[in-house]
Amino acid sequence: MSEGKLGEVWLVGAGCGAADLITVRALKLIQRCDAIVYDDLIDEALLDEAPAHAQRVYMGKRSGQHSAPQEEICAELIRQARMGRMVVRLKGGDPYLFGRGGEEMLALLAAGVPCHEVPGVPSAIGIPAEAGIPVTHRGASRSLHIITGHTSDTADGLPEEFDAFAQLQGTLVFLMGLAQLERIVSRLMAAGKPGSTPAAVLSGGNSQHPARVRATLETIAQAARAQQVKAPAVIVIGDVAGMDLNTDNNGL
Repeated sequence: MSEGKLGEVWLVGAGCGAADLITVRALKLIQRCDAIVYDDLIDEALLDEAPAHAQRVYMGKRSGQHSAPQEEICAELIRQARMGRMVVRLKGGDPYLFGRGGEEMLALLAAGVPCHEVPGVPSAIGIPAEAGIPVTHRGASRSLHIITGHTSDTADGLPEEFDAFAQLQGTLVFLMGLAQLERIVSRLMAAGKPGSTPAAVLSGGNSQHPARVRATLETIAQAARAQQVKAPAVIVIGDVAGMDLNTDNNGL
């Protein structure tokens, strides 16, 4: 840290599970930072990697719970950098996949703060893989479509082009969509997606309530409700959701 000199911010993806899923580059940045600003679902072992002098600032954002406004998070990053600090903004998954990393990067650039991004394992790929589901597989899925399950600028909270997703042959992965699961299912089926399509609702990584629910598109909402799945969860729809390649290697 250098007083009087402008610092820099690194937007770092922590991955979607155990601490050792983080990249080598990201770990090295944590080990030499002056401040670490972190989200929910971060393996706390990563915080222990930061130097003893590094300030630890919690800025969690979780659906349905009190959290710091995005403007406050951006302001904190700018404040830390203007104190001359090397700042790691530690985000779950990948910063640029529905993680508002782009918003934070734009705010930092507008403030004249040097900033960089380090990718992480995204939940849309890592959580299904943890459950034994490959999001693409030859002969079963040749494409992957990652879709928000919650948006604020439409009447029902789903993307405007939603009905077109029902015609896609690849894998559909919905993030932040558990509260919308019944609506997602009904809209897809109404638009022509067969009710027999394999589906899964998965909660893993650092979730406090891990769950792996498999059913068909027609029955997945009822199955997830019966198992009392809690957010955050990943919804997978497509033939690959019927696969199970899990070798239970999480103990490596």
